Amino acid sequence: MVRTGVVLVPEKKPSRQDANRRRRKSSFVGRYGELGMFRDNLSRDPGDEAFHYLFHVHGPAGVGKTSLIRQWDHAARESGAATALVDDDVHSVLEAMEAISAQLRHQGTPLKGFEKLLAVYRQRRHEAETPLPGGADSAGGAGLGSASPPSPAATVAAQAGLAGLGLLPGLGPIAGAMDPQQLAQSADRVRVALSARLRSHTDIQLVMSPVRVLTPVFLEDLAEVAERRPWIVLFFDVYERTAPVLDEWLRDVLVGESYPGLPMNVLAVLCGQGRLDPRWWGDHLDLVAEVPLAVFTDDEARQLLARRGVTDEETVRVVLQLTGRLPVLVDTLALRGPQDPAEISDPSETAVGRFLRWVRDPDQQEAALVCALPLQLDEDVYRATVPAAAVGQYTWLRSLPFVTYQAGRCRYHDVVRDPMLRLQRTQSPARWQQQHTLLADIHGQRRRAAEDMLTPGAFWDDAAWREHRLYETYHRLCARSGPALAEALHDVVQACDHGQADLRRWTQMIALAGRDCADENLTRTGGRLSAASREEATGLATTLTHLLAAPALGSRGRGLAYSLRGREHLTARRYPEALHDYESALDLDARSTRALYGHGEASRLLGRYHEALASLTRAVELEPDNALCVESRGLTYQVMGRFDDALTDQNRAVELAPDNAWFFSNRAQTYRTMGHYDDALADHGRAVELAPGNAWFFATRAETYRASRRHDDALADYDRAVELAPDDADVISRRGRAHQDMGQLSEALADHDRAVELAPDNAWCFVNRAETRYEMGRYGDALADHDRAIGINPYEVSALLGRGSVHRRTRRYGDAVADYTHAIELVPDQAFPFAVRALALRALGRCDDALTDHDRAIELAPGSAWMTASRGDTYRALRRYDDALTDYTRAVELAPDHAWYRFGHGLALRLLGSPDHRDHLRRATEMYSAEAPANGPNAANVKGNLMAVHCGAQEWDRASGELERFLACAPTPRRIQEALDDLSDLLASFPTDLTRIHPLRERLEDAAHQVLRRYGTL
Repeated sequence: MVRTGVVLVPEKKPSRQDANRRRRKSSFVGRYGELGMFRDNLSRDPGDEAFHYLFHVHGPAGVGKTSLIRQWDHAARESGAATALVDDDVHSVLEAMEAISAQLRHQGTPLKGFEKLLAVYRQRRHEAETPLPGGADSAGGAGLGSASPPSPAATVAAQAGLAGLGLLPGLGPIAGAMDPQQLAQSADRVRVALSARLRSHTDIQLVMSPVRVLTPVFLEDLAEVAERRPWIVLFFDVYERTAPVLDEWLRDVLVGESYPGLPMNVLAVLCGQGRLDPRWWGDHLDLVAEVPLAVFTDDEARQLLARRGVTDEETVRVVLQLTGRLPVLVDTLALRGPQDPAEISDPSETAVGRFLRWVRDPDQQEAALVCALPLQLDEDVYRATVPAAAVGQYTWLRSLPFVTYQAGRCRYHDVVRDPMLRLQRTQSPARWQQQHTLLADIHGQRRRAAEDMLTPGAFWDDAAWREHRLYETYHRLCARSGPALAEALHDVVQACDHGQADLRRWTQMIALAGRDCADENLTRTGGRLSAASREEATGLATTLTHLLAAPALGSRGRGLAYSLRGREHLTARRYPEALHDYESALDLDARSTRALYGHGEASRLLGRYHEALASLTRAVELEPDNALCVESRGLTYQVMGRFDDALTDQNRAVELAPDNAWFFSNRAQTYRTMGHYDDALADHGRAVELAPGNAWFFATRAETYRASRRHDDALADYDRAVELAPDDADVISRRGRAHQDMGQLSEALADHDRAVELAPDNAWCFVNRAETRYEMGRYGDALADHDRAIGINPYEVSALLGRGSVHRRTRRYGDAVADYTHAIELVPDQAFPFAVRALALRALGRCDDALTDHDRAIELAPGSAWMTASRGDTYRALRRYDDALTDYTRAVELAPDHAWYRFGHGLALRLLGSPDHRDHLRRATEMYSAEAPANGPNAANVKGNLMAVHCGAQEWDRASGELERFLACAPTPRRIQEALDDLSDLLASFPTDLTRIHPLRERLEDAAHQVLRRYGTL
């Protein structure tokens, strides 16, 4: 009913004549079977077995695929459907979802939740990529400046290196040593780097995995629209071009189980030239309704010609012969209704001439030709390029059979555009160059106008700027490919820094420009780059490698490419390759802060601390207020044991970026390493306050609680971290380490198993599980985990050191030395590998070599009490008691509250026959007794050490009593073995104590067998 004033007038039902007029008005001819099939499908119940929800329209170029799906779109809208059409303007899943959302919004069915979350994603990504204070951003476009400090995307990825510092272990007498995992923290923990910028685990996941997070929201909104509309139909045209980026996602959404809940009344139509890729669709082809299209049948072609008024039989025959019944060509030749074969069959005429024969106006002919040059054009480009007499005829151009018009843009069909390009390129090369230069200048002017509204660092973030730069580059390549190639390749390097979607755009554009201007070199270059960019795992690094091999790439672009490839290597833990690339970048530009920063990060992760320090110091000299570089140098000082220098830099970084939670967390680690737990916890508290929803900062505070033996507090923080990030393998694995500290090995193993399940390619998770299995006495399983970690990442130093320790425990000292040596090769400036190799060498009887390693370790870490005392142990084994006493004395000075070093000092005095040894042993006994709780995670460690002290003091009854108290604490197999080693060490120095020590050893060995049986090791 229609309301007119207060009178209700019945709506007039359409007549058959109305339907006929509507049908005749349509330019669509033929394909009635396919159109009828689609309409019939819309009339069915979605639950009907005969109903199809997934179509694949396919056929060669020019057979009318796009025309058909546009008719399907029209039919769907007539039935009340909401529809969206995606073509090859999209280069990522996010762009596809955004394009669908925008079209549905224009139809009054917005995807509100998706659009809101998409806006959050953009904001969070901007926050993540914004350089820290003091770091200027890279310039946006080719010829617009050079990238010096870390760019936005590079900042986030490079910050992963900030995760390269770990914790102090609490492993009995080596509690003061530098943790070997400090350098083993993965440089690809971008999630950790994002923790510095983002507010919650949800935000981190959104930035790291936007498709995974946004897709469920997109589908929920789609389901809401489906409740209000009878159908939702999504069309994906030119699918042969978009399939590489959309196949997996569409498979998961439409036929997979990854995103359940697709409404029954949602239809999808894939339209392209080839078959669907069996890798993604092979198991689901039974769900796909295939709609193959070929050229027109003779009847369909004649019907179209009749609609155009072409009825002369000879004329029809010539049209069919010339066009091969290809729909787009049949329609083009028939447009003006030729009635005489002579109007279309001049043998000397080119195909383009035939297509334009019906265009009588020469200005229109020229307009039609020149408008084939752009990849697509709007009215402004049309008016700026066509003859003055044709300026007002944009509507005419849009009406041509081979022109597709969508969203204000015109685009020629490739079947017609290609011969038009060939004609113009060969007919007048000078005019070809002139016209492409004009088009390049038009887009260049538009680009510069956009730049006036943007800051240099924001150019690549602006869609309009990117579009104009892309088209400008395309036309300059077509005009003069040689001179323009260097700038184009620099653009590709910049695209590598911006994102995969833009990288695909630029590489495909270069390949297309090569084809259109018939430049074989350009075509090959673009083809190689385009193919490389499609590689899933290594696309960016491979693309950069191809770019670096291109002679046309200038030094400015080459330096940036080396830095970006270095970042990719760093992210993939290929540290030597990263270092080489950053060195190459610095050879081209020694003042590049980006390259200096990356070189410093790679050097530190390789244990080349002095090189790292030199590069980062140079970066800070160039940009003293660059907080990121200052902080990175502070971390380097930290791993070098120069804690005062580390704090100076970290205090400055906090001053420059007072809201950066990560900087507080890093400074807390320095305080923790120094044993300043209160200061560390204050900084951890500030990090948690700044990012209360971020699991990482609870996890790092838990590590400080662990180091200060507040195990219950540590476990509470870990539980909170796991609650915030239930699928975060790193956090779960760290909680497993806390359970291990507390002697809860079954709980620890469960956490590590879960972490490995969540992240089967995370070497560090295997290292942590290996440590727990080692603690349980499951040495074979521990070796298997270390082997797996090294297989995943040959540069995982913690795995080499851990495997060496297992070899040492199982008395395979030669294998241990080999692993420690490999670790030293990877991190030659780290003290810990030298210190533990010295232990293996001493066990092999190579004491002189052991002392050389001890000396190197102490040289690298002069403030390490454990490393100093460890050399004292070797001197004691060599019966060089005066040298041993010197080292033990120094260790006590460095760590006066550490009872074990006083114990060593007392043993040396006893061996020297000094009566003062009893005072030192008594002091060690008092210190251990004071910290020996009735129970608790550290009770076994303390009581085991106290038993050894009583043995050293020849207090045998007290030693026997302490042994029973030690065993009552349910020590792990590893801790029992350490106690046995302590007794063996005492016997080596004091063989006369054998008869008193032997019963203690037997008791420990029996207990070890019982515990191993309990853990299923025996």
